[in-house]
Amino acid sequence: MNILLLGSGGREHALAWKIAASPLVTKLWCAPGNAGIAREAECVALDITDHAAVIGFCKASKVDFVVVGPDAPIAAGIVDDLNAAGFKAFGPTKAAGQLESSKNFTKALCRANHIPTAAYEHFADADKAKAYIRAQGAPIVIKADGLAAGKGVVVAMTEAEALAAVDMMFGGGFGEAGAEVVIEQFMQGEEASFFALCDGEHALPLATAQDHKRAFDGDKGPNTGGMGAYSPAPVMTEAMCARVMDEMIYPTLRALSAMGSPYKGVLYAGIMITAQGPKLIEYNARFGDPECQVLVLRMMSDILPALIACADGQLKNFSLRWYDDVALTVIMATKGYPGDYGKGSVIEGLEDAAKVEGVEIFHAGTKVDGDKILANGGRVLNVCAVGKTVTEAQQRAYQAVDRINWPEGFCRRDIGWLAVEREHAR
Repeated sequence: MNILLLGSGGREHALAWKIAASPLVTKLWCAPGNAGIAREAECVALDITDHAAVIGFCKASKVDFVVVGPDAPIAAGIVDDLNAAGFKAFGPTKAAGQLESSKNFTKALCRANHIPTAAYEHFADADKAKAYIRAQGAPIVIKADGLAAGKGVVVAMTEAEALAAVDMMFGGGFGEAGAEVVIEQFMQGEEASFFALCDGEHALPLATAQDHKRAFDGDKGPNTGGMGAYSPAPVMTEAMCARVMDEMIYPTLRALSAMGSPYKGVLYAGIMITAQGPKLIEYNARFGDPECQVLVLRMMSDILPALIACADGQLKNFSLRWYDDVALTVIMATKGYPGDYGKGSVIEGLEDAAKVEGVEIFHAGTKVDGDKILANGGRVLNVCAVGKTVTEAQQRAYQAVDRINWPEGFCRRDIGWLAVEREHAR
């Protein structure tokens, strides 16, 4: 099969690495790709926001299947356009993808279908939003309604922080994504990431993961797109996973199907395990980044037939096999991220780092310049490792990190800390 993968981040490098291993693949392209993806696939300088150009490439290259990595093309309707042109694609339609592209859409769907989530209200007016905050008090959560690259959430611990967040969002801090906001009750508990492949009617749960959103050690600093992750998430027991499927995933699939927008693709549920049980924080309409990186390392089965089964509505009798090993990834980012950061710094030592046992390095914001690898984004490298325990995977990942020579980069040094504490407490 001829496969085209869309995207250029760490998630897409992980997908390219896993798809390239499939015996079904004849040719794998990635648009636009990055320095790491170029080792797995032929990178194509396509503007993936130009749907006509993507379709033209598919026609000229006789592409059999398109895998959509990031959220923005899904929200822009790339899957609809590919399908209309006769191409099969992995990912939801624009209508089904509203689960991610509109927080208000998802909250309203949850309310109508009794899906457990935080109490909320939706505002298109800053003064009304502020009045609601003053009535509710803090802590409280303010979310930009639209896509904001994983950064559109402010968990405000004081009323002043919450009011400032409203001013920032309505003032254009997240562009059009913040033109409307959703304000939610603050939930106490432990977060986890849950993934299910969906074919419109059936769902197949994948392995669980836990993400570290904050920029700095001890879960301090601003929210980011994710600074690291590990899989499995110990808090997601079999019983908890079954509840998420029954109370969230299946009611959501039924609701979208009833709307005439069946959901096909991967559904990523951010879960808060509260004293009352699991509650939905938010949905994403694609694989998590960096959770995808740890999921593919643990997946024993060929991923490609599973992705095709989603598009074909054939998941009913499908299953996947997983390694028991733990996988952990540490994100190396450019200093300044998630704020302003420079580009073009040289990264050395990657080959030496990759020699550590159990280590795989996925690239995100990188580019090739002659024989050099340069940083070309905020989140730049995903240093991943597998091990028998979280402790072992963590030690291997940081051993590899310490072999990378990149003075302009930084990373958290505590990825997986909660799971390591659990292991040591046994």
